[in-house]
This record gives sequence, structure tokens and C-alpha cells, in this order.
Amino acid sequence: MAETPTFQNILDHLLDSKKDIPQSHLQYYSDLDPKSLRLFLDIWPSVKPARKLLLLDQLINNMDTDNIVSYIDIGRSLLDDTDAEVRSRAIRLQAESDDPKLAVKLTDILLNDPELDPRMEAANLLGEFILLGELEKLPGTIQRKAEDALISIVRSEDTPVLRKRCLEALGYSSRTELEGLIESAFQRADPTWIASALRAMGRSHDERWNEDVVSMLLNDDPRIRFAAVEAAGELIIQDAGPILLQMLEEEEEDDDVVAGAIWSLSQIGGDDARIYLLNLIENTEDEDAVAFLEDALENLDFTEELNKFDLLSLDEDELDEDELEETDQDE
Repeated sequence: MAETPTFQNILDHLLDSKKDIPQSHLQYYSDLDPKSLRLFLDIWPSVKPARKLLLLDQLINNMDTDNIVSYIDIGRSLLDDTDAEVRSRAIRLQAESDDPKLAVKLTDILLNDPELDPRMEAANLLGEFILLGELEKLPGTIQRKAEDALISIVRSEDTPVLRKRCLEALGYSSRTELEGLIESAFQRADPTWIASALRAMGRSHDERWNEDVVSMLLNDDPRIRFAAVEAAGELIIQDAGPILLQMLEEEEEDDDVVAGAIWSLSQIGGDDARIYLLNLIENTEDEDAVAFLEDALENLDFTEELNKFDLLSLDEDELDEDELEETDQDE
């Protein structure tokens, strides 16, 4: 029986660029205690650049498949690394963090990092912090500073791809400036700006954008269609359901649009969506496709349970109002 390796063994293996990094090693980088983190940081400068990126990419991918692991400590420690690619990945390693200090650091990176990639990742994760702020789980002063930074870049002459990412991140915000920023982007001739506006619309959960989203579901540009189908699901636009089914039944050619439409149907709900998903599962042989469809069906179940709960809450509210009226009449 093989002995369980120590963390020092894991680090020694990392230093040997001739060896692959086995999947079994990735768990050892999770939730590092202070001593282990110091050991990791001590050897980090000696790890070859390509080897560093290989490890970080494997850690990021492992986060997608293992809900137990957490590499937040490593990510936090590498935010000021000299390599921009390492800094970018360090931000992604902290995708599950809700630490207000991280939001402050991300705002600084967004405004001051000399390279584009870390700024893009900072903008992306700042959107999640703005959502936390809207849910009153982040100090208002930190949320406002993050929003101010994102707004300033959208309005600037900075790199267009970064400005679009900032607009998308702002979608979660309730700031009054957002409506004008989205409308301005939506009216542009550039399809990528329209797509970013649609993503911001979806994140806003504001039904004022419903007609704009529906109007783009059958757009000729797949980038716009993809953003529109995702927004339709996030906004739970009932009128979009039949259109999404039509797109799928007419064999939409873009794979991303197909996947987005299926997931949006699971968010919108309805008997037609359930029948379609069940038929797809029955007639699909690809295991990965079946797994995705089963996830969508599970999400549809969740959507319908949530709708039942909302209806029950409404009934209880109406009952409370009736009881109040009866009490008033008795008095």
C-alpha cells in the first residue's frame, strides 16, 4: 500500500517540470494552513513559469468538478505576482470568496494593473461582489467604489473588450446610471456591444428589458442570439419560451445557442419545456449531452417548485389581507 505523501512531497513533485501533475495532488493545495502556505510561497519563485500556469489551470478546472476544494488562500497570495497570467488565474481561484477586502483589491487591480488580463478577471469577479452588495451582504461604501470604477471604465476610451466586460458586471447594480449605459450599448452597430448590453439586461432582473431581449432572440448574429437566450432565461420571460422551442426544433446551428436555449427553458419552465427535454434525453446517446440535459431537467424541477412556493406566498398574503378586512369590518 502506497504511503500518503506529505505536502513537502507534493511541492517537490511540482518543482520537477518533467513530471505530470496528477489529479490526486490537487486536493493537497486546498485549504492550506499558514505553515503549508508559507512552504508553497517559498518554493513558488523556483517553479518554472509554464509549470506555474499548468498548476493554476488544473486547480481552476478542479474547482469546476469538486465542490469541496478551496484554493482561495493560494489565489489571495498570488494577486501581486510579477506574472500577469498568474495574477489573472489568482483572481479566478477566488471565485467563491465573499471577502470585502477582495472587492477592494479587485477595484484597485481594475483601475491600476498594467496588463489587460488581470483587469478583465477583476471586472468579471467584481460583478459578483456587486450582486452581494445588492443583497446587502457587502458594505455599501465598498460596493459604490467598485461601481464607480466600473462606470468610469465603461465611459472611458479604454480597451473596448474591457469596457464591455465592465458593463456586463454592472448588470447586477441598481445604480440609476446603468439604464443609460445599457441603452447606449444596445443601440450601437457593433454586435459585441449589443451582446454585452443583453448580458447586463439579464443580470438586472428588470422586466423593462423584456421586449429588447425577445427582439434579439432570432438575430442573424450568433453572439447576439446567445446573449439574448441567456438573458431570456435570467429574466424568466414567458413570451420567450415558444421562440426558444422554435429555435431548437428548427435545429439551431450554433452549439452555444442551443445549450443556452435549453438552459433558459429550464429557467422559464412550462409543460412544453418539460416534454421537449424528456424527448431529447430519450433520443440522445452522447453521455455528456445527456448529463447536461438531466441537469436542465433538474433545474426545471427547481424552477417549478420555486414557482409553487411563490404562488403559495401570494395566497397567504391575500389571506392575510382578507383577514385584515374582516377585522376592520368587525371593528
